[in-house]
Amino acid sequence: MIDVHYFASIRESLGLAQEQISANPEITTVLALMNALVVRHGEPWDTVLHQSKVLMAVNKTVARPDSAIKDGDEVAFFPPVTGG
Repeated sequence: MIDVHYFASIRESLGLAQEQISANPEITTVLALMNALVVRHGEPWDTVLHQSKVLMAVNKTVARPDSAIKDGDEVAFFPPVTGG
């Protein structure tokens, strides 16, 4: 299983804080996971997850869409963070 977490405005837009996705040979990158989530849930997931400013992390390390993932990983999606 891959643990997926959604934070802040992404969580609010999707109406979900977390879920688990069964690992399979087709989900080997964050982008593949994003696409699987869109297939699973439909809109607005496509719009929300494929925004250019969405940040992602794999096992609490900042990641990119082409970052590898595997069974047992934790993937998080969150909006850009600003400070002052």
